[in-house]
Amino acid sequence: MKIWKKGLIIALSLIMVIGLAGCGKSTTGEKDKDGSKSGENKSYDKVVYAYATFNNIPTSEVLDTVEEEINKITREKINVEVELLPIAIFDYSSSVSLALQGGEQIDLFQSLGDFNNSVSSDMAYDITDMIDVYAKETKEILGEDILAACVKDGRLYGIPTYKPYALTPMVVYKQEIADELGIDMSQVKSVFDLTDVLRKVKEAYPDMTPLVPVQTGTSGVNMTIPEVDYLTDDYFSPKGVLMGDSMTVVDYYGTEEFAEICRLVRTWYNEGLILKDAATTTSTSTELMSSDNSFCYIASYSYPPEDTAASISAQVGNIPLGAVQIGEAYLDTTSINALTWMVSSTSKVPEAALKFLNLTFTDPDVINLIIYGIEGRDYVMDEEGYVSYPEGQDASSVPYTAQLSCGTLGNFFLMHPMKGTKKESLIWEEEQNKLAKKSPAMGFTFDSSEVKTEYTAVSNVIQQYLPGLLCGSVDPEVVIPEFRSKLSDAGLDAIIAAKQKQLDEWLKNK
Repeated sequence: MKIWKKGLIIALSLIMVIGLAGCGKSTTGEKDKDGSKSGENKSYDKVVYAYATFNNIPTSEVLDTVEEEINKITREKINVEVELLPIAIFDYSSSVSLALQGGEQIDLFQSLGDFNNSVSSDMAYDITDMIDVYAKETKEILGEDILAACVKDGRLYGIPTYKPYALTPMVVYKQEIADELGIDMSQVKSVFDLTDVLRKVKEAYPDMTPLVPVQTGTSGVNMTIPEVDYLTDDYFSPKGVLMGDSMTVVDYYGTEEFAEICRLVRTWYNEGLILKDAATTTSTSTELMSSDNSFCYIASYSYPPEDTAASISAQVGNIPLGAVQIGEAYLDTTSINALTWMVSSTSKVPEAALKFLNLTFTDPDVINLIIYGIEGRDYVMDEEGYVSYPEGQDASSVPYTAQLSCGTLGNFFLMHPMKGTKKESLIWEEEQNKLAKKSPAMGFTFDSSEVKTEYTAVSNVIQQYLPGLLCGSVDPEVVIPEFRSKLSDAGLDAIIAAKQKQLDEWLKNK
């Protein structure tokens, strides 16, 4: 089964290979055939909770202590004992897939960007008729609109992590340079306002490249086109999209909006305002911003500009940074279901699994134990409720933490805030989820299996042409027509037709 790769694009920077056997551990009590676990006086349903971690995998002994604290809660509340199964992010999808195929017990897992594949390959349990009984509170928290993103063919197959979904385009910049040159970044309201700023920086620092790419192959300008529903694709490889309120699937590369941003970034390239090898560099935005030869980059984030700047600053050697919003947040199905929690179709205790999943959305003690571990050992909390690592410790040295997974597990808004963040930001983020404009196709997911060959061919063409267009290294007036011709030859028209057909059918049955 293919590795899921859309979810968490911002954080997939660790490469660790952790086998499932290495993640397994011994447990007290004896397991019986139906997944229950016998204690001294009472039998509890046992649920295996497999979650992706960006932090170190804790030892079996340490994991036991965290589990026991969770089980003190779950035994009493839902008659369940949980086994935590943390798996390194880059090994997660393949490990879960192999485990389920091999008959190993995993009751709850994450889709990690591949909701459709999880459903079509029968990995996910249909929870439509269970959620009102075993996860009613979670359903009330998320609401029908958000849960609709996890519905396929009228059936509910998972619960999305409740976190800041709405990605807002921003410019992240070096505050000291802006202050020195008297640049008022609050006046930058759109990506087109950025040109004069870049020119001013270039004039003052002729040897500097003012704008650096957010990642290989994109300057970030594509993230600023408003109200695009990529219909199960992503920013970096669109194949037939919806624009605005229209329900007609169109060729993204044939829109005036796409041509306009390509012309803009071509101007930047010709004037030396963007990194010349932006289309091919393997350096990340944080690496490039750590140097003296840069001023800003464009990206989309789900946190307030001030918090975004502070977070990125910590990753670039504490260089003072600022951030300004240059567009509005927009929600489509993929922005929500990329991180979906699913009950495995092989689970022998699906009701118990859903009851435990419900607690990760409703019980602060449970979710904070999973994220931070045990207070006093793995973290400390100040009088205002902010957490930090014990003195002399950090994320790499405490016995247990899954803090870097905080936006992927359960209810983000129940988690203790880290020291240096603002509790007020949580209010802003939750409001963004409610206020962000939603795609008229919210809940629609495209099944690409009927155009699998065309998808591969079109993806190859996109990979060949799109980076140069988004980074300004080719002339869009010449290259876009050639690009679209190659896409047509590769089968883009068939993909668009298939999307339109499925969308029309979805609308009819909605």
